[in-house]
Amino acid sequence: MNELKNDSKEVNGGETPSQLIDARIRELNDWRGQTLARVRSLIRRADPEVVEKMKWAKPSNTMSGVPVWSHAGMICTGETYKDKVKFTFAKGASVEDPAGLFNSSLEGNIRRAIDFHEGEMIDEEALRALILTAIALNVSTSNKRPGKKA
Repeated sequence: MNELKNDSKEVNGGETPSQLIDARIRELNDWRGQTLARVRSLIRRADPEVVEKMKWAKPSNTMSGVPVWSHAGMICTGETYKDKVKFTFAKGASVEDPAGLFNSSLEGNIRRAIDFHEGEMIDEEALRALILTAIALNVSTSNKRPGKKA
């Protein structure tokens, strides 16, 4: 089985970004943690080469920061709020969404998000397809950058 790649830099007392995400899930200890864990697992199964990071952390709060998943660029972030878990796709406006999963941040020209609320079902097949489409978009655009070979 492939080992998950992560931003190998140890942060916050030697913890890797993946360990920090594990800690965030444990800290939440409710439906939000379960939702974050479930979507994280789906992302990792869809792309064994995904890189996990924690970004935008505040030094004064070791549990701050936002989980980020990347492959040839950012795929999405996973933010938790009191009433929802929001997965924001960095290039969501350019990602085909035939199942209509995007239900938030629809007015922007770049990002799109999916807000999950307590008790909502996750269409894992449609979400997996959305993740794979976002990765394919990242790979195709990264190959078009100057200095990159197609």
